[in-house]
Amino acid sequence: MQAEKQYIDLYTQERRTIFEHSADVMNTVRDEAFEDFKHQGFPSTKVERYKYTDISKLFEPDYGLNLNRLDIPVNPYQAFKCGVPNLSTQLYFVVNDSFYTKSLPPRQLPDGVMIDSLKAVATQHPELIQKYYAKLAKTGQDAITALNTMLAQDGLVVYIPKNVKVDRTIQVVNILRSDVDLMVNRRVLVVLEEGAEARLLFCDDSADDRNFLATQVIEAYVGENASLEMYCLEETHLKNTRVSNVYIEQQANSRVNHDVITLHNGYTRNRLDLTLKGEGAECFCNGCVIADKEQRVDNNTVIDHQVPHCTSNELYKYVLNDHAVGAFAGLVLVREGAQKTSSQMTNQNLCATREARMYTQPMLEIYADDVKCAHGSTVGQLNDAALFYMCQRGIGMKEAKMLLQIAFIGQVIDQISLEPLRDRLRHLVEMRFRGELKQCEGCSCK
Repeated sequence: MQAEKQYIDLYTQERRTIFEHSADVMNTVRDEAFEDFKHQGFPSTKVERYKYTDISKLFEPDYGLNLNRLDIPVNPYQAFKCGVPNLSTQLYFVVNDSFYTKSLPPRQLPDGVMIDSLKAVATQHPELIQKYYAKLAKTGQDAITALNTMLAQDGLVVYIPKNVKVDRTIQVVNILRSDVDLMVNRRVLVVLEEGAEARLLFCDDSADDRNFLATQVIEAYVGENASLEMYCLEETHLKNTRVSNVYIEQQANSRVNHDVITLHNGYTRNRLDLTLKGEGAECFCNGCVIADKEQRVDNNTVIDHQVPHCTSNELYKYVLNDHAVGAFAGLVLVREGAQKTSSQMTNQNLCATREARMYTQPMLEIYADDVKCAHGSTVGQLNDAALFYMCQRGIGMKEAKMLLQIAFIGQVIDQISLEPLRDRLRHLVEMRFRGELKQCEGCSCK
């Protein structure tokens, strides 16, 4: 209980400071989250959803927290340069866990669209935040969500009103910057009303080579006939630990594309809970992981089919080298009455060394009898016949292995509809396998 105790003591001692620097709507659920965290504690590996990740060890170090919301001496609009060519975006920054509002360039957003700090939106439109905040991310069901809700003091809100289409990609760069080891607690609320369309790109970037621990909770509400594309690109460093929980709720005839790409990290744990609540909803959830050295990446997903005539597709691929460890656990839940459900879950993995380890657990839980559901998982090494064929044609063994790994991952990259990002990721993946990629090449933060 040592890891839990330091956060319980922290909240008890600093509760007043946390409240003073937070929006009222966040404070209304904070004490309940604290009680839930005290009751649950960090889950052990005996808990099914945390079977492959010892969460408590990640939270044992004594990280600093910026509870007084001190300004970070950086202007990301001057310091940061995105290396994705031909990508036209509305660019925003979250520095540590604060939405950066200073020097904010003028925007040309459709009427009614709001992209702002949670605190600002809660002040101007409290009814909106009260309606959605902490409704999907239930603190009584997950300790990390409880901890984040307990400590988060601000966040980002993306609100797209009814029948509004945002053509330009909304790019949010999460920058970690500190002179000391730091814990940050990011919060994101995304609301797409009926018929709305938006594309979000989240990029994780580290400006300092410190030890960082980032918890993140994203709640996304996708209304009837709405369409959301959400891409999460992690490209940090070996001292970075990220624990992310994403909650998505879809209404009738909505469409969601969710892609999580981990190219470089220290320790990553991603959780996705997606609920299909309206008939005709469909989702496509993809993941791409490249890990080496001592890196660890754990993806855990639950797709909840609550009503008939919904479709879900999942494709997660891992390439593990050196002593890297990967884990994937996916559950498709088809509830009673959810007839005509169509679901496909695929997890394919390459262990390029004997020391690499992959744990995989695809699951179906079905309570309806007229459904079409399938799942599959493979763990293996590169095909010897393919390597021999390539070497016979003058390609060196190292190059042949790299080309096969690139082709293996390429199936996930090809699912990305945003062409400039898709092309850039192909280049980054190749550099990653060549050992030339330390951070998102072309991107910089001074």
